Amino acid sequence: MRITLDLEPNSEPSRSQTPKDEVEWVPLPKHPLFTATAGGGSAATGAGNLLAWDGASRLYFWDSNNNFLHRLSLRLGDPDPISVFAASPSKVLQADVSPTFDVQKISINRNGTAMLLSGSERLSVMYLYGRTSKKDVNLICRTITVGSQAYSTGSNDIRVLKALWHPYSDTHLGILSSDSVFRLFNLAVDPLQPEQEYYLQPVEPGRSRNASSVCPVDFSFGGDHLWDRFSVLILFSNGDIYVICPVVPFGSLFKCESLLEIYNDAHTFGLTSANSVAASNSKLAISWFEATFPELQNQETEGDNLSMLRAQAYALFDASLVLQGPLRRVGQGRNEDSVSRSAECEGRAISFLYNLVSKDSILVTAWSGGQLQIDALADEIQPVWSIGSPPRLRVDSHDQILGLAMICESIASSCPEKLDHNAWSGNPPPLLRLAVVDLALPKRAESSYNISLFIDTLMPERIYSLHDGGIDSIVLHFLPFTSQTNGKDDTMRTPSVHPVLNTCQSGCTSEPSLCGFVSLSDSFGYSWIVAVTLSQECVVLEMETWNLLLPVSIEMEKKLIQSEGESKERDIPTIISKELLSGPKEVLVPRASPSLRSVAADSIEGRSTLHQYFRLFHETYVEYAHKVTEIESGKQHLCNYARVHMELKHHAPQLKRIINGQYSRIGDAQQKLLKVEEKQSILQKRIDCAIQMHDSLEERLQQLRNLPCAHKKPLSTAERQFKSELDHFKEVELDALHSSVDALSARLRRHAQASKSSHQQQKISGKKICAGDDQLSMLKSSLEKLSLVNTENSKKVKVVESTLRNKERSSRESSLPIL
Repeated sequence: MRITLDLEPNSEPSRSQTPKDEVEWVPLPKHPLFTATAGGGSAATGAGNLLAWDGASRLYFWDSNNNFLHRLSLRLGDPDPISVFAASPSKVLQADVSPTFDVQKISINRNGTAMLLSGSERLSVMYLYGRTSKKDVNLICRTITVGSQAYSTGSNDIRVLKALWHPYSDTHLGILSSDSVFRLFNLAVDPLQPEQEYYLQPVEPGRSRNASSVCPVDFSFGGDHLWDRFSVLILFSNGDIYVICPVVPFGSLFKCESLLEIYNDAHTFGLTSANSVAASNSKLAISWFEATFPELQNQETEGDNLSMLRAQAYALFDASLVLQGPLRRVGQGRNEDSVSRSAECEGRAISFLYNLVSKDSILVTAWSGGQLQIDALADEIQPVWSIGSPPRLRVDSHDQILGLAMICESIASSCPEKLDHNAWSGNPPPLLRLAVVDLALPKRAESSYNISLFIDTLMPERIYSLHDGGIDSIVLHFLPFTSQTNGKDDTMRTPSVHPVLNTCQSGCTSEPSLCGFVSLSDSFGYSWIVAVTLSQECVVLEMETWNLLLPVSIEMEKKLIQSEGESKERDIPTIISKELLSGPKEVLVPRASPSLRSVAADSIEGRSTLHQYFRLFHETYVEYAHKVTEIESGKQHLCNYARVHMELKHHAPQLKRIINGQYSRIGDAQQKLLKVEEKQSILQKRIDCAIQMHDSLEERLQQLRNLPCAHKKPLSTAERQFKSELDHFKEVELDALHSSVDALSARLRRHAQASKSSHQQQKISGKKICAGDDQLSMLKSSLEKLSLVNTENSKKVKVVESTLRNKERSSRESSLPIL
């Protein structure tokens, strides 16, 4: 029995707030929000995902027509185990500042308190439980803009390629943009300025053979496995995968037990290594670890029992992270071109998914031609730094790090033919190719497919692919490090692909058919998928989870065991015989004659009498004991069958549900057959028309074959190779060049604005200089006047001095005696 409490305030002010007012629970596909008239048209205009689930009981849907966020309370498997019910009416959440861009994707953070609204050029975050107020029945939520200084709204500015919440923080957001920069924002500190910036340089300048090798497409955070939790995996458009490690949000929480495992591993396999490179890398990792988690040393020495540790802001002073990659397959050389590596895939890489299944790190790459490339990391990810490349740090007045930025370059190995994949050797981990899955999508002449990848919330071995034609389910039956076999030498099973939802019965178009997808699961082992079409119609499908990963041999053994059990039951018609159930037969004992006492025991009469009594005793007691033994065994059989009966009675509702489902499917099939019979005449007419059209086309084709241009010579090998290179340049290189030109145009525009502002500052300073020249001219004129006065005064002084000399000379002459 499940009890769902709705503690939200009532959204209708006219209804009384009494306990009698109960929420109406309806099936999710029949909810008023997902009816044909509710949306009033298309729910979205481009590819994206407008559905989000908080992992418990809240489903969110973004209404693009009204810029509203709808919140639905769900009941999973209640009252029917296969049903999904939703509360009606839904709660409407409205942003206090309505977004001015087209929302293409929504995603909720780890604790379900903030919703990310993603567009191609801007990002906003809506706080679901912040400072809210009621206005027109809707709940007004506080909304902030993320990274407005880095991402603007111009048509040729920097585009947002992917935005994800960090799995170990509730406030950190990772964003990959078209200018090949990965930024990590801390919304609790500063949503406008990034906390960490990593400039991705996959190849050296001038060394790239194609433009697609420097154009990022998608990224993903690592899972909860060793150094994967500190890793960011980045996909480029030519299919190359790179890794930067370690990247940790400032203030995020990690399990102490997992950190101790990594810390001890670095001491055991790194410091004791005879390789100097491995020892140096492990030493740098240990110093970074001890500075980022200072409580870790106290855990080992003092034995503190801390369950979680908080990451401190730290970066190595004279080292930047290395962009590890591209990740190569096992047995593949480094000099091999990435185009030849992905020759079995068509088009360009468009999306990427990291999936952790037990000890296996699975990487799934989706290509625009409709293929999925599934690989597994054959070794562990380890951190690598480049010495002599200092990062740029932003600190406060107390020398605490507030932000950092570094250039991550890809370093080439000294021996590309013989890669060393030992621990802490500094080389990226190799990939083990598991399979290449072709979704068998219809071929297109010009446009390519948009494929999104999702993980099943209940069974990580299953991956959902959302594309223009619908939804497919891919189940991985073989994993290299997770044993799923029964102890025999089973061959590697290829992944199974099953179409879940087909949306292109009348021919696929280049436009997307679905605008929302989410995977639901409950604690009882049931799983569902929810999809929303462009016409705002909802589809809910129950997904099978049991017996999907069992090998074929186990299923065959089960069938053999069941067939043997059925044959044994047929051989034993009854459990206990009727004679045994009726009890032992009564034996008539003859009456003892009075002369029996006088008969001697060793006589013939005595011996015969003794033999007769012994026979009666055997028939009465010994055979009865055997029958009692049979009764006990029969009781044991009865207990076993009673237990089987109780188990069948317990599973009766499940069997009844399956039988009812089969009956409903039979009914649907019969109705479809009736419709087909009704439309048989129409189909016959269409077939006749098609035959006539085929005949006419055959005649036209025969006429075209008689034309002189019909017998063209086929292309040679060199011409076909040149044509394939042109097609590759058209599909991959042009898109990469366009994105690079857009990024450079954005940077040029910003540089022009900066130069314009500096020119204005120069003009202002020029005016000031002109004002200073006037003052200088006045000073010069005053100085000239002073110099004239000075010269005149000097002349007067000379005249005075000359008169004084004359007077002194005359006085001397007068004082001389007369001879």
